[in-house]
Amino acid sequence: MLAAIRTFAKSWVAAVLIGLLIISFAVFGITDVFKGQAGGDMVVSVGDRTITPTDFKREFDNYRQRIEQQSGQPVTTEIIDANGLDRRALDGLASREAFAALVTKIGIRPSDNLIAAEIQRIPAFFDQVTGRFDRKAFEQKLGENGLTPARFDTVMRDGIAQQHMAAGIAGGLTTPRAYTALAAIYALEGRDIDYFTVEPQSVPMPAAPTDAQLTAFMTENGAQLRRPEYRVLTVVHFSPNAVAADTPVDEAELQKRFDFRKDTLSTPETRTVIQIPAKDAAIASQVVARLGKGEAPAAIAKSIGVEVLTYADKPRTAIADRKVAAAAFAQPVGQAAAVQGDLGLAVVQVAAVTPGKAVTLAEVRPALEAEIRKDAAAEKVYALTQAYDDAHQGGASLVQAAAKANVPAMTIGPVSQEGRDPQGQPVPGLTQKLVETAWALPAGGESQVEDAGGGEYFAVRVEKVTAPAMPALAEIRPLLTRVWMQRELVKAMQARADALSARIKKGESLEAVAASAGSRVLHIVGVSRQAATQNPTLPRDLLARAFAAKTGDVFTAQSDHFALVVARLGAVHSGDVATLAGMADGMRPQMTGAIFRELNESGMFAARQKMKTTVNLNRARAVLGLEPIDPKAATGKAAAQPGTAK
Repeated sequence: MLAAIRTFAKSWVAAVLIGLLIISFAVFGITDVFKGQAGGDMVVSVGDRTITPTDFKREFDNYRQRIEQQSGQPVTTEIIDANGLDRRALDGLASREAFAALVTKIGIRPSDNLIAAEIQRIPAFFDQVTGRFDRKAFEQKLGENGLTPARFDTVMRDGIAQQHMAAGIAGGLTTPRAYTALAAIYALEGRDIDYFTVEPQSVPMPAAPTDAQLTAFMTENGAQLRRPEYRVLTVVHFSPNAVAADTPVDEAELQKRFDFRKDTLSTPETRTVIQIPAKDAAIASQVVARLGKGEAPAAIAKSIGVEVLTYADKPRTAIADRKVAAAAFAQPVGQAAAVQGDLGLAVVQVAAVTPGKAVTLAEVRPALEAEIRKDAAAEKVYALTQAYDDAHQGGASLVQAAAKANVPAMTIGPVSQEGRDPQGQPVPGLTQKLVETAWALPAGGESQVEDAGGGEYFAVRVEKVTAPAMPALAEIRPLLTRVWMQRELVKAMQARADALSARIKKGESLEAVAASAGSRVLHIVGVSRQAATQNPTLPRDLLARAFAAKTGDVFTAQSDHFALVVARLGAVHSGDVATLAGMADGMRPQMTGAIFRELNESGMFAARQKMKTTVNLNRARAVLGLEPIDPKAATGKAAAQPGTAK
């Protein structure tokens, strides 16, 4: 449970060997390998729960979008494949579905009322004017996110059930004091370290490399030095923003739109209405009388075995029962009355009334003008795409068709599939869809008009393709020479440090060996793990190795500047008892949170095993346009957890 101290800052040696060579970046690492039997056409199967290829594509698109927002560049299929992003996403979905199935199986299920209450808190599903649930808006919003009402209901129920389960576990979870005491002892343990520095000046400067050595070095680092494929593109954009700004607004159209939408744009009268169901007229009379005496509605409802329904500041259309709504909006404030509604007998009381307000054309003119301009721009963009498409289908090239449609064509590139220029800088004006379209074309190929989303469209032509290739030695000789010599200098420094360490291990004093190297010994007394993380002056690698060593061990480490250190671990001290006690108590909330996270990970793993989860990696890869892999590694039951390989 107690994790070892984290590795300190990245070393300068890594920067020397890698930093000047790699002109790219890594996105994510491979986290899982699947194995076993297939799950039919489904990507994930857990009992009667499934993730279809369409579900996986929707989930993965959202996942990729988050990565692109974080990294600031497109995530191509090559990046997905090389970094195992398909496996990571599939692993997360399989764990989620398995855990949700297990939670349902053990009996944690939210009620329909709770689901309804949660939906009430999502304003996108309600008419902004009337405040009433809008089924059309509900289905439209779900459709925009690739969800059906049934799938949304499942997602809602899973989320609420797991939240309640987590709250119950977390509420009763407390870390044993013995655990926090051990953690405090670990953090406050002090160590004495003696060390001296081996500087670059203490070893001979390497000779300049020959062409043969540099060529071999290039071959050795070919994966980092190889330049990606670059393409030069000509792009035609059709954007509403380019045609909407100066569109005039016809007053007759403005008035017509206002007249049509006046009622929906106005603010209706709203009321706070309390509704208590009644089984018969006698009970309804009792409820009316008790409300008249000032008794709390919730207490009355509980006493007769029902739940009170409150419409807080809602318009008439928000009340489901139309007869109850009619009565409620006819009653004065404070009065209670029995109403025979379409859905049954109920007692209705009005708690408050907010008068409505009719909107004027002047008040909504800016919004309506913006709508009219937006609609006009969309129509104009459509007309431009049609004019372009007619010309293109008639044999005109992309540039010629753009000119006939009076739309500018823009040249972009050279650009890599990652959206960067040869200097590694992001190229503006690119989208994931545009890059995917361009890379699906051969040199000289032209796309049709493609929907870019948001009312925008584009067409692209590939003007030139430059294949991936190693740079010429002459082109990168200065940079390569510098890196090669730094690497050789590091090797010489390490050999020197190892030789000095060997002398100390044979019995020579640290001071004598340091003096022979032209250095002096520095002493660190009683540095603890806690203090080490707060002291920026001490070499990170030195501290990390010291806390992994035994008393008397001699070792080498990297300095925080371009140098190495030779060190010996002296005494090890326990922390102050009073400080230990205080830290042990203070760490309990933090360690409780860590235990909870580990319980969650264990629960996910157990769910994958217990619920007999099956996954089909090749099916998921096919959805993303990736090549299949070995079937034995592509599908499986209870696939491995993140960070493991099975």
